[in-house]
Amino acid sequence: MFLVLAIILGLAWITGFGLFHVASAAIHVLIVLAIISVLLHVVRGKKSS
Repeated sequence: MFLVLAIILGLAWITGFGLFHVASAAIHVLIVLAIISVLLHVVRGKKSS
């Protein structure tokens, strides 16, 4: 679940930063949330479903 969330947030970041040239710092919150989601996925492992 966290991995899917990280992928969605990462794609939103790439779209917002790359295609629409959003230069505000708020767009980088998406990549931070994506990294946190990946870390939670790794820490919790396959136990959470």
